[in-house]
Amino acid sequence: MEQIEFKNLENIKDGKHPLAELYKLEDKYYFYIEPNFYSQLSYLKERYYDRFGEIMEELIANVKRNKKVVFTADYDNPVVYEDNYIYQEIEDILNPLKIVTDYTSCGSDYGD
Repeated sequence: MEQIEFKNLENIKDGKHPLAELYKLEDKYYFYIEPNFYSQLSYLKERYYDRFGEIMEELIANVKRNKKVVFTADYDNPVVYEDNYIYQEIEDILNPLKIVTDYTSCGSDYGD
């Protein structure tokens, strides 16, 4: 999947994790973007277009703080399993920016 937001970074082909994209930022920073995380990021680009630059800046700052990051949609069920990587969800990017998403559950309340 082409991820145009990261086109200026080196994309490394990783045969171990073909569903995720691995990027190199400068010499010592690496991060994976899992497909579902990218879907969430795409939603944010549409929904918060005026703040998307800040979101991307925070994502890159997060990588620089942690050096090796897997951006995942679900800590408990990531696509990529790598030692020495920090796992981050979309809220880890949005919380420092005080952006609250309007993700809502469509579940039912069956009651007793």
